[in-house]
Amino acid sequence: MPLKMVDATVSTFEGVLEKFRSEAPKNKANLILFLADKDPSTSLSWCPDCVRAEPVIYKKLEESSDDIALLRAYVGDRPTWRDRKHPWRVDSRFKLTGVPTLVYWENDGVKGRLEDHEAHLEHKIDALVSGK
Repeated sequence: MPLKMVDATVSTFEGVLEKFRSEAPKNKANLILFLADKDPSTSLSWCPDCVRAEPVIYKKLEESSDDIALLRAYVGDRPTWRDRKHPWRVDSRFKLTGVPTLVYWENDGVKGRLEDHEAHLEHKIDALVSGK
């Protein structure tokens, strides 16, 4: 299967990103998906938009015949994410405002993104992955 997935948390992100970046040239597309953590009591994301978007994103990426790398970056629980000083909210590379956010990563930077209100739309996922 051409889809390669790796997971990171806020605390492990920089190390995982470094490895992700070193392997990026081998892939047709490199994506970072910022997601809400799963609620331990339900095993579901606490974020309804993530619950809606995740299966659509995975389906579209798995259907591709290209080599795609997906770094799933978990933002934390709801109180952690709501903090305006969350590391990915203030990081100049990402400037996150919502989850899920799907980012197209190329040449060590963000080349495109789908925000929380559009990350579940198949045609937008297709356009992002194809670089259009």
